[in-house]
Amino acid sequence: MSRAPGPSRRSVQEAQMTHPNTESTAFRSALEVVRGVEPRVADAIGAELRDQRESLKLIASENYASPAVLLAMGNWLSDKYAEGTVGHRFYAGCRNVDTVEALAAEHARELFGARHAYVQPHSGIDANLVAFWSILAARVEAPALQRAGARQVNDLTEADWEELRRAFGNQRLLGMSLDAGGHLTHGFRPNISGKMFEQRSYGTDPETGLLDYDAVRATAREFRPLVIIAGYSAYPRLINFRLMREIADEVDATLMVDMAHFAGLVAGKVLTGDFDPVPHAQIVTTTTHKSLRGPRGGMVLCDDSLADQVDRGCPMVLGGPLPHVMAAKAVALAEARQPAFRDYAQRVVDNARALAEGLTRRGARLVTGGTDNHLVLLDVSGYGLTGRQAEAALLDAGIVTNRNAVPRDPNGAWYTSGVRLGTPALTTRGLGTAEMDEVAALIDGVLTRTAPGTTKSGKPSKASYVVAEGVAKQTADRAAELLAGHPLYPGLDLA
Repeated sequence: MSRAPGPSRRSVQEAQMTHPNTESTAFRSALEVVRGVEPRVADAIGAELRDQRESLKLIASENYASPAVLLAMGNWLSDKYAEGTVGHRFYAGCRNVDTVEALAAEHARELFGARHAYVQPHSGIDANLVAFWSILAARVEAPALQRAGARQVNDLTEADWEELRRAFGNQRLLGMSLDAGGHLTHGFRPNISGKMFEQRSYGTDPETGLLDYDAVRATAREFRPLVIIAGYSAYPRLINFRLMREIADEVDATLMVDMAHFAGLVAGKVLTGDFDPVPHAQIVTTTTHKSLRGPRGGMVLCDDSLADQVDRGCPMVLGGPLPHVMAAKAVALAEARQPAFRDYAQRVVDNARALAEGLTRRGARLVTGGTDNHLVLLDVSGYGLTGRQAEAALLDAGIVTNRNAVPRDPNGAWYTSGVRLGTPALTTRGLGTAEMDEVAALIDGVLTRTAPGTTKSGKPSKASYVVAEGVAKQTADRAAELLAGHPLYPGLDLA
């Protein structure tokens, strides 16, 4: 595979801020233009940068995009309609859109070793919808066309369409349950994925919290799904995708992997062999932000068997592509092909392990007892708190996290019993394992000195909380000291 052009090795901070004076001028000028129309929007943008600079960001699904990625989104490509694919548009004048989309797809194929890449999805959910309908089109639509003697969908009669609609609505999906670490789009009933398919979930072992592949196999044999989804948003261990493909093949299912959370670890070659989904799954979806550190958006990778269907994502389920975001995806994927990104990805995992070890040493209870990837799932019931109380108390202290269900959570998906922690963003800022241990101490210090509040009737509350006096400010001050040594976008000055 060819490598992206550029210097052989750059630090994370250098990758973020290549030309600080030029970038400061660019962002200051942009905000001045915005301020001339709606100053409150300009103020909010500036305030967001200040907030992100001043807080310990531990949300596992968030990161910091480089100035180059951010700037690639604010341009005239935003004004162009470009339904279709490269070279096959339904609108004229798309040659520049073709250029950026082709570059983004090329970088994606080279970065992940994929046969085909589709970079139009606006989000991870959109990418999953494209994958679902591509699988259905390949597995259900094609036989229907053959039975009808039709060459394309437009040739089907109304009776053919009725048969096709029944077939589309009679398929089965097997995915990881939400409380075990799966995602809403993996068959959760209120989500469209749970409405499109007859759905069943697989969970984790009650004792270890780990995936039980024998149990997944048994469920697949009994349920006989058309699609098996692997991937997670809150599972702190690795998945053996070779075994998942064996299970899928055994029941003639298509293996779909949602790697939105750990795509950066795949791109950075931290996850290889059985733990790299791309060689094993017929179709892989991802977001382009999170650990991949790009713009908010989605992407689909697939083998040759699904490429034609995937490229019909627009108009199948997507609206017009967002050319300015595809340009930013191309920039981010080019950044991820640099050698420095591999170092970054490895340090994300090293930092997550250090954070887990620091919490465990202080008596915290972690789901599965630790981590092998970028996230840590902290069971806060040991502190006598709900996830909602813990999340809010930590935010008061300058530590940004998100509450998350734990397996078989007694508090449900709203209040939860867990807090999810992730290291991609702080690793981008340059924090290392020593700082992660101190972050663990700060988290534990807040939670041990937080107590549940009470309702108006005097009963224990699942939402309100009381932090011991002075703890929030003391923690926020120490967090600010930690962050001062690792400035966000060093040299970028909006003043």
